[in-house]
Amino acid sequence: MSWFLDRIIDRAKVDQKTIVLPEGSDVRTLEAAVKIRDLGIAKPIVLATEKDIEGCAFDLSDIQIIDPATSLDRQRYADELLSLRQAKGMTSEQAFELTGNVLYFGSLMVRLGDADGMVAGALNSTSDVLRAALQVIKTAPNTALVSAFFVIVVPDCEYGADGAFIFADSGLVQYPSAGDLSEIGLSSAASFKSLLEVDPVVAFLSHSTLGSAKGESIDRVREAVALAKEKAPELPIDGEYQFDTAIVPSVGASKAPGSDIAGKANVLVFPDLDSGNIAYKIAQRLAKAEAFGPITQGLAKPVNDLSRGCSADDIVGVAAITAVQAQG
Repeated sequence: MSWFLDRIIDRAKVDQKTIVLPEGSDVRTLEAAVKIRDLGIAKPIVLATEKDIEGCAFDLSDIQIIDPATSLDRQRYADELLSLRQAKGMTSEQAFELTGNVLYFGSLMVRLGDADGMVAGALNSTSDVLRAALQVIKTAPNTALVSAFFVIVVPDCEYGADGAFIFADSGLVQYPSAGDLSEIGLSSAASFKSLLEVDPVVAFLSHSTLGSAKGESIDRVREAVALAKEKAPELPIDGEYQFDTAIVPSVGASKAPGSDIAGKANVLVFPDLDSGNIAYKIAQRLAKAEAFGPITQGLAKPVNDLSRGCSADDIVGVAAITAVQAQG
């Protein structure tokens, strides 16, 4: 376990939040719920039927199990969903039926304060998880875009924050506009400060450094930098930078002399999902980095997605991160 996750777990324990795990029909979710309870990371709630947990090998005592189909809160949740979606044509019958879906039921728990966050995706696709979250929980105030990032922790690394970085967007927004990129940068800076407790230094990445090449993609990144600086003049933000210019002090001093940001970046904003996703996997596989994510940012309350190939321990780690997001 990395120092980052150790620190996150310790922080989660200080102010226990309630995290709903909607995929209780999966044994990994049940195992994770037990570990979350035993470690004191959060108060887990599992959505499952009696059949789902029948014969379970894990001790589920003190873990709240809710079956959406028979829950006494289902009508209350259906009424809330109807109020949110009636203008889009949803009927009361459709709202009630949809609350039988564990992703919508869990999202409504979070919206109405019956849980502080949700972790899902072991059985469901990213699009299904985020659709429910976006329709029910909505975006945070003053936030125009929901995006995703990875916390990358590189062992024995002198760069970033003791080898820790945020790579964004590496999981959600495929072709961000200049405005999207600026929002991704600002949200990622806030996420870095919240999760790492270190001041963010934000670099917008490209294959060009400060005009060393020309092209539409470079212009888009440069526009994003200008927009981000305008929106948050107090934040250390710069670009466009090549990757080494952003994180290596000697290269930063050579390619961007006089910059207070070049060579010191810990929040890296990639020009598109292709480059961000490829980069995090290269770091994970070749640099033996630990990669935590994708972590969602920009929602009014935290909901995080899992890989369908995740382990129970992966669910525990994401639940701890979600709990710390909920503290914020």
